[in-house]
Amino acid sequence: MENGPAIFAGVVFALFGSGLLVWTAARVRHQEPVAHGVSPVASATVASLVALIALALGTWCLTRV
Repeated sequence: MENGPAIFAGVVFALFGSGLLVWTAARVRHQEPVAHGVSPVASATVASLVALIALALGTWCLTRV
C-alpha cells in the first residue's frame, strides 16, 4: 500500500527538480534573469539549490520503495 505514494512523490520531485534545473540553466545560458528584481547570481544559486534538493528528495523517495 505504501509503494504507490512513494513512487508518485519520487516522480513528482524528480520531474520538478529536473525541470527547474533545465529552466535555470537555459535562463543563465541566455543571460536572462532567473527572477525579476533579484541579483542574477543569487537567484540562479537559490533556484539551482532548490532543484538539487528536489532531485535528492525524489531519489530518496524512490529508494524507499
